[in-house]
Amino acid sequence: MGTPRALGRRRQLGDEVADHIRELIMSGQVRPGEFVRLERIAGDLGISVTPVREALLALRGEGFVTLEPRRGFRAAPLTRADVHDLFEAQAYFAGELAARAAASLTPAGLAELEGLQAELERAAAARDPAAIEDANHRFHRAVNLAAGSPKNAWLLGLVARYAPRRFYPSIEGWPQASVDDHGSVLAALRSGDAGAARHAMRAHIRHAGALLVGHLEGRGFWDAPAGATTDATPGAPAGD
Repeated sequence: MGTPRALGRRRQLGDEVADHIRELIMSGQVRPGEFVRLERIAGDLGISVTPVREALLALRGEGFVTLEPRRGFRAAPLTRADVHDLFEAQAYFAGELAARAAASLTPAGLAELEGLQAELERAAAARDPAAIEDANHRFHRAVNLAAGSPKNAWLLGLVARYAPRRFYPSIEGWPQASVDDHGSVLAALRSGDAGAARHAMRAHIRHAGALLVGHLEGRGFWDAPAGATTDATPGAPAGD
């Protein structure tokens, strides 16, 4: 009976490592064409290289990295259209969940969202990145749970994992945009207007995607040609 639990922990670790690497790529910390260093990732996370390699193999199946024999894993090309598509998919499901939440949200649920919005506003005023990310995450989670649509929430989770959640507070304009956009979502939920809630949530997610594109452009993310590397030793092997 001990083996399944160990395997479960290992799978969870692999998922967490994959999330970390996705966020590095989606936030521009790792650019298209750069090698993803197994030993560096393992050192940053305090783990062995084995779950890092397993995570990279999973990300290869998702098209996030490519594998060059005897050289290692490179971040795959990521275009503006790719980012747009990911956020459009996220906007669709998040909008549907918001619309359903508007029709079923209880007074207690609305009070919870009001409290989370207040937390977000305080965190944004204090410029506390961790608190901003936490309040934002809990706000969206509360909306999704209120919708009572587990299949839509599951589908949203599949596409939302490509958003660099931990890096959002560092993107210029995002904290205030989150505060303002959540206000529009809350107003729609408060009125019980499903159509307005859908529209407000989709606009919010698209806004986040536009800010991410602007952030990546500002970092020169699309300036270097695919296949380029910023390693001190160009083309150096990715390590084991």
